[in-house]
Amino acid sequence: MQLRLTHLLLVFWFTNINFGLAQQSHRATFNFNQNWKLKIVDIDHAEKADFNDSGWKHINLPYAWNQDEAFKFDITHLSTGIAWYRKTFTLPESSDSKKVFIEFEGVRQLGAVYINGKFVGRHENGVMAFGLDLTQFLNPYPQENVIAVKTDNNWNYKEKLTGSSFQWNNNNFNANYGGIPKNVKLHITQNVYQTLPLFTSLGTEGTYVYASDFDVSKKEATINISTQVKNESNNPVDAQLKVKIKDLQGKQVAAFDGDITQIAPAGMNFLRGQQNLDNLNFWSWGYGYLYTVVTEIWVDENLVDAVSTRTGFRKAEFKDGMVYLNDRVLMMKGYAQRTSNEWPSLGMSVPAWISDYSNKLMVESNANLVRWMHVTPWKQDVESCDRVGLIQAMPAGDSESDVTGRRWDQRLELMRDAIIYNRNNPSILFYESGNESISEAHMAEMLQIKNKYDPNGGRAIGSREMLDSELAEYGGEMLYINKSADIPFWATEYSRDEGLRKYWDEFTPPYHKEGSGGTTHTNVNGTKVKDASAYNHNQDAHAIEDVTRWFDYWEMRPGTGERVSSGGVNIIFSDSNTHYRGQENYRRSGEVDPMRIPKDGFFAHQVIWDGWVETETPQAHIIGHWNYLPKDQVTKDITVVSTAKEVELFLNGESLGKGEQSKRFLFTFKNISFEPGILKAVGYNEAGQVICESQLETAGEPTALKLTKIERPSGAVANGADYIIVQVEVVDKNGKRCPTALNTVDFKVEGEAVFIGGIAQGPNNYIGSKTLPVEGGVNRVFIKTTEKSGETTISATSKGLLKDVLTFNTRKVDLSDLSEDFPTDKLPVNLDFGETPRTSSIKISRELLKIAAIHSTSNENDVWKAVDDNELTQWENASMESSAIQFELKEKTVINQAVLKLNGWRRKKYPVRITVDDTLVYKGITPLSLGYVTLDLKPVQGKTIQLELMGESESSDEMELVEITGKIDQAGLEDSNASTAKFPIIEVEFYKQNTQ
Repeated sequence: MQLRLTHLLLVFWFTNINFGLAQQSHRATFNFNQNWKLKIVDIDHAEKADFNDSGWKHINLPYAWNQDEAFKFDITHLSTGIAWYRKTFTLPESSDSKKVFIEFEGVRQLGAVYINGKFVGRHENGVMAFGLDLTQFLNPYPQENVIAVKTDNNWNYKEKLTGSSFQWNNNNFNANYGGIPKNVKLHITQNVYQTLPLFTSLGTEGTYVYASDFDVSKKEATINISTQVKNESNNPVDAQLKVKIKDLQGKQVAAFDGDITQIAPAGMNFLRGQQNLDNLNFWSWGYGYLYTVVTEIWVDENLVDAVSTRTGFRKAEFKDGMVYLNDRVLMMKGYAQRTSNEWPSLGMSVPAWISDYSNKLMVESNANLVRWMHVTPWKQDVESCDRVGLIQAMPAGDSESDVTGRRWDQRLELMRDAIIYNRNNPSILFYESGNESISEAHMAEMLQIKNKYDPNGGRAIGSREMLDSELAEYGGEMLYINKSADIPFWATEYSRDEGLRKYWDEFTPPYHKEGSGGTTHTNVNGTKVKDASAYNHNQDAHAIEDVTRWFDYWEMRPGTGERVSSGGVNIIFSDSNTHYRGQENYRRSGEVDPMRIPKDGFFAHQVIWDGWVETETPQAHIIGHWNYLPKDQVTKDITVVSTAKEVELFLNGESLGKGEQSKRFLFTFKNISFEPGILKAVGYNEAGQVICESQLETAGEPTALKLTKIERPSGAVANGADYIIVQVEVVDKNGKRCPTALNTVDFKVEGEAVFIGGIAQGPNNYIGSKTLPVEGGVNRVFIKTTEKSGETTISATSKGLLKDVLTFNTRKVDLSDLSEDFPTDKLPVNLDFGETPRTSSIKISRELLKIAAIHSTSNENDVWKAVDDNELTQWENASMESSAIQFELKEKTVINQAVLKLNGWRRKKYPVRITVDDTLVYKGITPLSLGYVTLDLKPVQGKTIQLELMGESESSDEMELVEITGKIDQAGLEDSNASTAKFPIIEVEFYKQNTQ
């Protein structure tokens, strides 16, 4: 019996060893982030294997060597220079005779890589991922290997071979966190393997997964696979592709065979396969449903390689001036966010769950799109957007303006590499070729790259502006609204104003006067910002401005005609350590502050951005707080943001009347006097029924501190690179936050974590300080885990308040040099919004009237330019006497509205008269706008509509914008200061109300 038991144990032991070897026989991928050493200096011989680095700083990646300066200094003063990173490691025993690749998600700016003292390769664009084949440089098991990486983040870094700088290495837009601020992986494969999607450095394209032949209503599509296989063995091989598809729960839902292809030694070929699948869950906005596609390569009935690709399937179309997702029209609503997506003291080097936390907040504000500025986002953010259900516009690299020569070639190469690397990520719907318009020849080159490397991904490639391009697949200006009946136009940045979260209004400590504060910033050309009032808002004014600016887009939304706006993105989501115009040394345009604490604008966006196109869930939000000091005897205007038809305000149960509506979503209540208690807004529909409510309640005297933690969903990990966000609030005796509190708080951390810090207004923005104030009654700080699991206690104290203590534990993870624990392990996806609804998202509110003929005594050959769906053309009169232009409709009908885009829309007011069959239907001054104005006409049935200028236009600086260069934006006019007798019509449309 004892011999039999021993025999069984030996069989079990050998079986498991063989099983383990079989599992490792095809491919192993390791987290290579652990156990690096750092020296911030240019030092001779640091690449040598025997170099003594014992005194260097121990770090775990991702880690930018100057990340603790984030938000302490402005972008132009972030430290630059050379830093070395080194790591000693041993390959697994099973790696003999196998291929070994390293994958860097990014190094800033230069990354020169050495193995055991030998130069392996160099990467210089500072943005994109790259990989290197380390095989011939490595020592086999059990010998040690040393990798050394020399980094250089000089703003003026120049490419070694050409001497060219990189356009996107820009000290206004691209926060300079140097070194290795992103993740690193190590891949070990057989000699027959699927390549990595790292083109510039390895010349390979990896795996491409996409869906086609959609039947959304039946939840069906064809899943297509193309994977590049390389044979580095000495013999030709017959390689076969086999595919397995697993759902979100890991259940296999499909398995099928693909090509069998012979690949010669040193050869590469693509193996393809496809299968129709039913019962699919399509990826959607706020519904990050993902599948795992396992592509296996078999040779002589042996599995030699397997690659898992996490992806999602969705249908996207770009037509009729609109974006369609899974056959439903989606108006783009979101943020132009800096690609660094940075945090105080950490820069961009945060664990993946924090990327999810930040990006999901965008979705929770009802944003569906993030336009990254102005370089390719790192893979961690790309994958995060997949999980949270946030659409992405992915740029290559740019600052501003088209370029030529080597600098343009660099942009082409970066776009190619970024597409290949990210084309399996379903959240990417747009590729951005430039932060300004590019030439048609350059657009053709970008389109060619997209069509070569991602012809079937359901994505549009375009650029900012590109309003008359025949090749761009989307466009849209930075500051203004565009409309189209062809490719979709959405605004790439439409509201730049800034406001500090600390400032509620003029009646709240510290009593900041709206718009005051000046600026410490100079424009690129060295000029000072002349009027910084729009960049020093209080929260209330900032939120109102956000709603005001959005109205122009909402008014021209899908369903309002054949030419529509497809929305736009507000700049930015979170306050940023980049170009700024206000009094502080960082940009405060965010709807959340740098620690992602919401401002009032966040909640305003939740209201106005609800729904795919039309607002779907009635909501209301009262801007501000209700906690003033009785001695101040505050009387102020109260603004409510709501999607209701009418809003009534109540104070302690007594009605204060209904608000004055403006910009559709704003309801203003004049001269409301503060009384402690409950301020309540009630929204009504057309039938007078209550459909939404919101209230503010006065908090009591500050009594205590309250700590709460925000951490990785599965709990904090003891890897020396995980963080916990700790929120501190000043609360009253009932635990209610005191929204006007500015108390200073002292923090103390004990146990297996170290204090990192947060941000507040004050010296060096309190970066790294263990003492900092709350603002608006709340603040947040980071603490960082150590490499030892155990208990941590963080305590907060403040004079005159009860202290609070928070205790938590960290869990042990694999800390080896080749770790099998990854930053993305066990991160949940966001399914909160549910699958794409099958109902229409569009409400047809009006009908475009067809024009049969146009006449004018002035510039007769140009009259059709007023209706040509091209916003770079226009008709204009030759003189005041010839300012009339007549439009003949195809049929007689009732005319309710005229929609105009007049040149100088943000700078000029035009006195206009409109008649229908000689009946006066409108006489007045056109308002300033972001582009289009809607003029309600006296409803008259007729066929001939005449527009004419009644007098000279008048200039106005009410909506003045200043470019980063210091130049005042003229909204299309060369000379906006002079009055003019010109009547320049870019586009005009006439509508009748839809009565169905």
